[in-house]
Amino acid sequence: MIGSVGVVGIVAVAVLARRIGLAAPFVLVIAGIGLSWIPGSPQVDPELILAGVLPLLLYAAALRMPVVDLRRDIKAISLLAFVLVVATTLSVGLLVDAALPGLGLPGSFALGAALGPTDAVAATSIGRRLGLPSRLLVILEGEGLINDASSLVLLRSAVAAVAASVSVWHVAGDFVYAVAVAVAMGWVVGHLAVAARARLHDAQLTTAVSFAVPFAAFLPTEALHASGVLAVVVAGLTGGQHDPEVVRASDRLAESVNWGTISFLLESAVFLLMGLQLRGLLDEVDAVHASVETAVGLGALVALVILAVRLVFVAPLVMMLAKESERAEELEPAFEKIRREVGLKARVAKSWRVEGVLHKIDRKSADAAFAASERLGWRAGVVLGWAGMRGAITVAAAQSLPEDFPLRPQVLLVAFTAALLTLLVPGLSLPTVIRALKVPGDDPQADRKQLQDLLDSLALAAKEELAAARAADEFPDDVLDQVQKDLLGPLESAGQERGGDGPADRDDYVNLTTRTLAAERRALLAARAGGRYSTRVLRQVERRLDQAEGRMQQLTEMAE
Repeated sequence: MIGSVGVVGIVAVAVLARRIGLAAPFVLVIAGIGLSWIPGSPQVDPELILAGVLPLLLYAAALRMPVVDLRRDIKAISLLAFVLVVATTLSVGLLVDAALPGLGLPGSFALGAALGPTDAVAATSIGRRLGLPSRLLVILEGEGLINDASSLVLLRSAVAAVAASVSVWHVAGDFVYAVAVAVAMGWVVGHLAVAARARLHDAQLTTAVSFAVPFAAFLPTEALHASGVLAVVVAGLTGGQHDPEVVRASDRLAESVNWGTISFLLESAVFLLMGLQLRGLLDEVDAVHASVETAVGLGALVALVILAVRLVFVAPLVMMLAKESERAEELEPAFEKIRREVGLKARVAKSWRVEGVLHKIDRKSADAAFAASERLGWRAGVVLGWAGMRGAITVAAAQSLPEDFPLRPQVLLVAFTAALLTLLVPGLSLPTVIRALKVPGDDPQADRKQLQDLLDSLALAAKEELAAARAADEFPDDVLDQVQKDLLGPLESAGQERGGDGPADRDDYVNLTTRTLAAERRALLAARAGGRYSTRVLRQVERRLDQAEGRMQQLTEMAE
């Protein structure tokens, strides 16, 4: 009953948020705070969020994350997800240690680590609605994916240091171990999951397996005292990269809808639960006869420090990205020249080594073109600095502190106050900041040109497949003509709705269409590997191809 009421409430709040023009997380947190004063309001074990909800959310986000874009900005994302988390932990720790002498430096660093991870859900939802550039959104999402792992590893080390003396080298060693084991475990689980789902050929079964993957990565990694959340992220990135190569389109479409629904409900639930914690935290502080005002005031000061550290950190980061873009613009013609020369040798020599070199040069050239064309200026830098919101994961991480943790009630209220202020103040003002700065979005003209070029390359692959079938005399002429009309016509007119009822011989029509779509799929995967098309264009074409393949799979199943 409570679950049903909760789902209905989440949907109602989401509808209300859209009507009043606010991101749903803000309305959910405020609603949760109001509900926390109702007697008997639910309190959730933080371990349920960290070990039950967080893996699912991270896996869903990782599946959507474009790996090519993540690789291109991995330096900036790593600096935000690791170095900035350490800087935030140290800054907050030193402040809290001075303000709460009874807590101790390790305990203060534990609070700083809990406040390290950002929550990109609200920022990216606002950014997409207001047309922020895709590259900036990828950096925000990538930071949010990875910094949960770094923060939780630091939190675990800081809590251990409260009970016993721990050296800096010990913490560093634990961190490297946690990351290395997590990456290896996530890679293995991700590839095993892709291989298993490729053999099932059933949407319900593949979706069921995908729901088990985050826990298959998380639980054994945590048992090895490594970062379970990072293992989940790696498994999700692996699945997102390789699923289109082997998993049926209809299965992926169904899975996408299911994961979208689950993500929406869980993300909404954690923000609602965040607000529900406030009354209980206030009662805990009162129970130990501590000052609520002092804890709230310290939380506000901590929030200010968090925002200041982020803004100071982001300024040189954006300058670094600008210099890389300038350097890429200078190198792009040189890469193109080398690419043409090596390409000529590859066609003459037909050597796999030369082909491998050409592939690497193609990737370098595409990376340079990306950096030169999708620049992030100071306006985007201000948004990046202002978008460092904290959320429910911070509150859950703080609540996971042991019961005998020094000054635990005050620490929890400080963490909640800082998280709430960094969520609401920057979050509610972010739309105004974006509009005032007039941050340039993606170039629609360049996207249209890329879309047409990509559709032309798919049309060429389809023509070659149909020509081969016609030369081999494998299918009747009317079938060949109908498939050519249904597939090539829409492709050559920039992707109108595909497909028709086909000729009388439906089996031949379905078989030839499936073969031709497979040729287009190979061309699309090759284009993705080359890196010369933006992810947003690739996904637009991929959705169309998925829908066409899904229709053919339905016709095949009906025939069976």
